[in-house]
Amino acid sequence: MRTIVVSGGSSGIGRATVERFARAGDRVVNLDVTEPADIPGGLVSWIRCDIADWQAVDEALARVHRDHGIPDVVIANAGISVRHGVLDIAERDARRVVDVNLLGTLGLWRGAARLMAGRGSGVLLATASVNGRRGYPNYADYNATKAGVVALTQTFALELSPAVRVACVSPGAVLTPMQLAEYTEEMLADTNARIPAGRHADPAEIAAAFYYLASPEAAFLTGQELVIDGGETAGATTATWGTAGPHPEARTVRAA
Repeated sequence: MRTIVVSGGSSGIGRATVERFARAGDRVVNLDVTEPADIPGGLVSWIRCDIADWQAVDEALARVHRDHGIPDVVIANAGISVRHGVLDIAERDARRVVDVNLLGTLGLWRGAARLMAGRGSGVLLATASVNGRRGYPNYADYNATKAGVVALTQTFALELSPAVRVACVSPGAVLTPMQLAEYTEEMLADTNARIPAGRHADPAEIAAAFYYLASPEAAFLTGQELVIDGGETAGATTATWGTAGPHPEARTVRAA
């Protein structure tokens, strides 16, 4: 039985990923600041953890190691966004976005890699975004963090191969609960019309990509970014899509 660690596994893509691995019989540990509303079937546990706090992350990984052994797969999925133009970005918002999305991934991967490298095997995965591949209005800090996740993917792969494989998934528009809550029917329809596939992705489709990347079938895949966007970035007409609201695989956080 594999041990899988997922950060931000209480909702959206993270929750779908937890459920996908649990259904397959894996033991899954969800690191999240929010307790999930309910626990799906299978061996699933929750540890309250702010992914931006490296000490808390190290303690959570130590707990997983103590209770279940060295994790086989660690997925850095936790992410947040705050909608703001470049002239209006508040420092506290930007720092929180960077702390969670980029430094949170770095801290989680660093801690997990130390365990995996000692054993000589493991898989590190992360949620990046098509926002890191081109400009996207009103999310400059978020976009930069997702581009950074791709850079981390390549660097970790170079340093840790062949013992540890590393990859990231870059979703486009995903129909998460947050997306449904913040988009009007007209906004959803407009976005769908701009996607060549004609629709948003279901979170389960992104979870399926993570499941593949963690499988033996992907044994020769490392240092790569898997884009799942229904053709969104195939053309050059998508740069204005971010004007409608937050990117759908992230959670929006407002500073107090």
